[in-house]
Amino acid sequence: MPEGDTVYQAARRLHAALAGRVLTRSDLRVPRFATADLTGRSVLDVTPRGKHLLTRIEGELTLHSHLRMDGSWRIYDPGERWRGGPAHQIRAILANAEHTAVGYRLPVLELLRTQEESKAVGHLGPDLLGPDWDADSALRNLLQDPARAIGEALLDQRNLAGVGNVYKSEICFAVRAVPWLPIGELQAPERLVTAAKQLLEANKDRPVRQAYVYGRAGRPCPRCRTPIRTTTQRDPSGRERPTYWCPKCQPAPPL
Repeated sequence: MPEGDTVYQAARRLHAALAGRVLTRSDLRVPRFATADLTGRSVLDVTPRGKHLLTRIEGELTLHSHLRMDGSWRIYDPGERWRGGPAHQIRAILANAEHTAVGYRLPVLELLRTQEESKAVGHLGPDLLGPDWDADSALRNLLQDPARAIGEALLDQRNLAGVGNVYKSEICFAVRAVPWLPIGELQAPERLVTAAKQLLEANKDRPVRQAYVYGRAGRPCPRCRTPIRTTTQRDPSGRERPTYWCPKCQPAPPL
């Protein structure tokens, strides 16, 4: 599931394959930008911003993409078979003489003026893996609504950028709190920010993300061996998302 660490890795791969090279092919398969032709322009850099990707292109242009649940960018060498999904799922192709980047199932793909990137990412809070990271600002954002559930507050990208549903559960496990605890009732809430930063930093260079509770329902807690439990919790958009916790290490507050 794409979150701040995997988007960071995707940006690094795209940057290595595209930056400093002239595009020999561009194909944006979304109606609004289907006629846009970036061929002949150089890619300047590929930068992650929370869970967003910004591919900056010569001529003050930025290709903004978001992976959401199952989008991906794949890099191929010349002649290599594309294996990211059926052709009808391809939303973008950017190629140079050495590599081809193919974007599959991208729910967000738009071409912007670089000076207007704020329209796409200006609402985001401090980026956990970005140069603008500001722990104090992130904590202030999280505490603006003390009655809000911790899990929902962590998923709100306006508070801090990069936490998705996996890290929501992992951060709450790290601080020994259930995701539905009101954030104002958590002692030393700065622990949330510290844990978020530590977890994403620890996983940003790993090919496989390490998880302690997410996706481990029924399996023993790595701390106390109590079976991990799962339920659903609404995210900021109102969707029900799975959440995981240890009922012993993360005792629920009394009703």
